[in-house]
Formats: sequence, structure tokens, C-alpha cells
Amino acid sequence: MVRIRSFLLIFLCLLGYGGLAKGASGLAVNWGLQSTHPLPPDIVVRLLKDNGFNKVKLFEADPGALRALGRSGIQVMVGIPNDMLASLASAVANAEAWVQQNVSNYISSHGTDIRSVAIGNEPFLQDYKDQFVNTIFPALENIQAALIKAGLGKQVKATIPLNADVYRTDSGLPSGGYFRPELQNLMMNIIKFLQDNGGFLTINIYPFLSLQADPNFPKEYAFFNNTASPLVDGSVVYTNVYDANFDTLISALEKNGFGRMPVVVGEVGWPTDGDPSANIDNAKRFTQALVDRIVQGQGSPRRRTPPDVYIFSLVDEDHKSTLPGNFERHWGIFKYDGSIKYPLDMGNGRAIVAAKGVKYLAKQWCVMSPSAGVSDPNTLAQSITYACENGDCTSLGYGSSCGNLDAQSNASYAFNSYFQTMNQSKDACSFNNLAVITTVDPSKPPCLFEIMIDIRKQKASPSVYRSSAAKIEGMFAALIMGIVGSFI
Repeated sequence: MVRIRSFLLIFLCLLGYGGLAKGASGLAVNWGLQSTHPLPPDIVVRLLKDNGFNKVKLFEADPGALRALGRSGIQVMVGIPNDMLASLASAVANAEAWVQQNVSNYISSHGTDIRSVAIGNEPFLQDYKDQFVNTIFPALENIQAALIKAGLGKQVKATIPLNADVYRTDSGLPSGGYFRPELQNLMMNIIKFLQDNGGFLTINIYPFLSLQADPNFPKEYAFFNNTASPLVDGSVVYTNVYDANFDTLISALEKNGFGRMPVVVGEVGWPTDGDPSANIDNAKRFTQALVDRIVQGQGSPRRRTPPDVYIFSLVDEDHKSTLPGNFERHWGIFKYDGSIKYPLDMGNGRAIVAAKGVKYLAKQWCVMSPSAGVSDPNTLAQSITYACENGDCTSLGYGSSCGNLDAQSNASYAFNSYFQTMNQSKDACSFNNLAVITTVDPSKPPCLFEIMIDIRKQKASPSVYRSSAAKIEGMFAALIMGIVGSFI
């Protein structure tokens, strides 16, 4: 028990990286758009409906997504990125223009059921070094004023998605929860403002991150259906870190006179690749139990009324930053193309359903040529580096789905990732004559050499990939040198 208590404290620190009365109903999910080849929005909306999702959260006001959600019967939370906070905080006119363009327009012209606006995303992360501390509250005030002016003050609610590092517990018990001292006054202002305007607080909770970051974390405690020793907090017993974390926030709210403040879980999920703990078995175990809780209307020990819970996330995103880890691109309960990763019961025996009507590029792959010589190892290293920088190699490496490939297959995986990202352009499979195009699938399960979605006829969208991905991390550099070394 003492050990788990200490791990709750660690969990809250590591994360520094629905109405109360009514309760939650239906399934909710995050729809991320940081993909080089995103699914067409109309296919995504059908995917949502086929699987019983009646609420969706967008991280930005993507026109294609908001139009497709029109008259769909799906409630929408639309997000505002952190890089827009300064502009919105500087003048209420800017907020009015944003609301008119991204909220009023879609409600009136497209019938999009926008219910809330998420202002910023985890703005108090300690990694941001107070970058958004002075703009988040003024941005909230201006957006709320703009919603009221547009006649949407009662229909559309405001919120701020927060990371769980805004609250702590020195005792390791949920009952010891309090807000970070340097954020106390600001948090009180935000919470009171949200409450006064009928808004709600949004919190993101990630049991996976505590397990991923600390090898001594008790793995079982990260799951709902587990064999972990419970954490006893007075008369309350906690059997998993999710409930303990959520109730730490509830305790902090109660101590400050906001015990009835509505709270929504904005993000919670489990990735399937890019880390030893990120795999199909763990993700299925966590997500199925999470869905079961939502369907059954289960709350936490301290707040029995279930909150809205937005699963993170709908589909994999191959253009997300890998700074937190390679797993960042593998949070989806579906693959990038809407195909099923693992079976799920979405409630009442309804099986998870794959996307329909997806169009793919040709059945061809780019692989390392069997006759390729490696007289110049630097050329091979540079070619793989370039492919991984501009494609997605996050499934390579220790503990990942493609972690057991031989050196040539590793190189082929990198080449094919770039080739697919570049829409199978012939020029994208040269690599100084090291690679060739093949019609024979080089996949070696569980490692799949994917064929990308054909997006060449899709209309351009602000969220569609337009530039090379971020530089690969040091782990990729080491992997590449290992691959090259195998040829020498």
C-alpha cells in the first residue's frame, strides 16, 4: 500500500511532461489530424457513428472535419491550439472573429452540433516554462465574451484541457490533493469563471505514461481489471491509478469550494507501438475495461456520477511529434486507415467496426535492393536517416512491432515509409540505387509494411501534411548506425 501511495505521487509528477448532475452518456473520442495521409472526413464521421461515438473532440477547427460533422448527430468539442492564445488574449475582436468563423458559421451553415470550445491544450505543462500562463485566462475571457455576443453563451460552453500536473498530493493519497502553489490563484480564477458561465473543467489522465516512464511502477495498478494491491485512503479504496488520479483533482476542488464543479476527462488511452509497454495486448486490456466503465456509467470512489470520457484517440497519427516518445504516433484504437487493431466490445455486445470506403495507393512497396552493395556505409546511413526524417520509423527499435527485423528489412521498412509518404512517387524509391519497387508484400508479422491512403483527390486542409516531419530522435540515430553496421 505504501508503495502504491508513492507511485500515485510519481504519477502526478510524471504527467508534467459532462455535467455533474446529468452524468455521461454515449462514447466520446479524440479525432486527431496530424497525419500525412488523413482519412477523408466523411469516412471518419461514418466510422464514429458505426461504433457508437456520439461525442468527438477536435484539437483545432479543421474545416473538413467540421463540415463533415454537420447534421451527423455527433456533439463536437472544437479546440484552439496554444499558439493562438496570445492573439485571442490580446483583443476581444480577435476572439469574436474566431468564434464567427469556427463556431457560428458551422452551426448556422452546416448544422454542426458544436457544444464546447477547448481553449488551449495543457497550457501549464512545466515543459512550456510558463509560456502560456499570462495568456490562457484572458483568452478564455475573450472567447466567452465572443460566444455571448454571438448568442451562443448558453449553447456552447468553454473549457481548458489541463494536464494532471496542475494538482499534486504530498501524502500520495487522493485526499491530499491540492493545486500547484504557483498556479493556485490562477486556477481559482479559471475555475470560478468556468463555473459562473456554465462551463466545465477538462483533465487529461494517462496511466500509460507513469508505467512507461518508471520501470518500478506496479504495472497492474495501471489497469482497471488488475491484481494490484489496493490503495486505502481512509474509508475509500482505490484499485487503479486512474481513479486515484481523478479523485486527487476532486479533492483539490473540494478543498477550494468547488466540490460540484463539472469535470470531463479530455484524454485517456493506451498506445499500441513505439515502446515495450505499448502493445496490442496492453492496449486492448486497458481500452476494453475503459469502454466497459463508460457504458456501465461508472464514476470514481469520490464522485460516483460518471464524467464524459474522451478516449485518446480514434486513429494513429504519423505526423505527431515524437518528442515524448515513439508511442506518440500510435494512440489510435484504429490504424491510420481506420482498420481494426484489436477486437473491442463497444457496448451491449456491439463489435468494433472498421472504416468503409477507404481508397489506397497501388499494392507496391519500396525495399532495399537484394543486389545493393554497401561499399559506402555513409550513403546507406544518410539514406535511412532521410527516409525516417520524412517518413515514420517509430515502429522500429527495441520493444516495437518491427523491433526484431534483420538489418536489410529495417532499411526496407524505412525506405517504404518514405515511399508511401511521398504517394509512391517513383523518384521516392531510389536512395542512391539502394532501393527498388516490388509488388511482393515484404511484411513480416507483426511488422507490417503499410500502403498509404490515396489522398491525391482530397481537397487540401490546414491539417494535411505539407512538410517533412521533425528530426528523428537519438534512438533512431543509434538504430540506423546499428543497421549500417550489420552490413559492414
